[in-house]
Amino acid sequence: MKKYAGYMIDLDGTIYRGKEKIPAAKRFIERLQAAKIPFLFVTNNSTKAPEQVVENLAKNFDIHVTTANVYTTAMATADYISELDETKKTAYVIGELGLKQAILDRGFTFVEQDPDYVVVGLDYDVTYHKFELATLAIRNGSKFIGTNADTNLPNERGLVPGAGSLIALVECATQQKPEFIGKPEKIIMEKALKRLGVAKDQVVMVGDNYMTDIKAGINSGIDTMLVYTGVSTKEQVKKEAIQPTIQLDSLDEWNI
Repeated sequence: MKKYAGYMIDLDGTIYRGKEKIPAAKRFIERLQAAKIPFLFVTNNSTKAPEQVVENLAKNFDIHVTTANVYTTAMATADYISELDETKKTAYVIGELGLKQAILDRGFTFVEQDPDYVVVGLDYDVTYHKFELATLAIRNGSKFIGTNADTNLPNERGLVPGAGSLIALVECATQQKPEFIGKPEKIIMEKALKRLGVAKDQVVMVGDNYMTDIKAGINSGIDTMLVYTGVSTKEQVKKEAIQPTIQLDSLDEWNI
């Protein structure tokens, strides 16, 4: 059994399901902390700032980490667009506070007319007007960025619409495909790996969703660990040509 020097770990469906605890996940994180093994939560959920992620983990799941352990698709998106062109600093954003704050922190100004970038993420209060502004801007030449392609998000009620479902509407209305940042794309993985500071052949990507978490590892040449506590099922994964490096029913099964 391979010993890893670093772990990238999904949140939704892996560490918790909405408001529902996954007790084995807490024990898993505590084993990593006890062994002083670096880990980074790499999440496609763009709605929360790192401070909110840390607070949620502590308050609702008794998992105690710092913001240094968190890398969201909002952070990756902001990092990415800030590095594309230093002269382009305007954006129109469909998303929650986590995404908007990450982009503001990188020096962007929000505008509704002719932005350099239109960024679409998960937005719990999305409206037709927001879609309208995004569509018009993209059709007029703004670069279309999608935080992540997840069509669904696992919570305590089941699989609810994810960012990818909202992005698909804009894609349909504009007839343009976005540039995606989050898992399974390499962009977020490369930036997360840099933050973690561990060689990619010594890291494993842990998640519950084959189509995002596991494919992100596969696309980036990183080992993968699929835990069946969220989106993917064994029946679905059996049909995939490339299998996860490790498959678990529970994180309790893994020896750090």
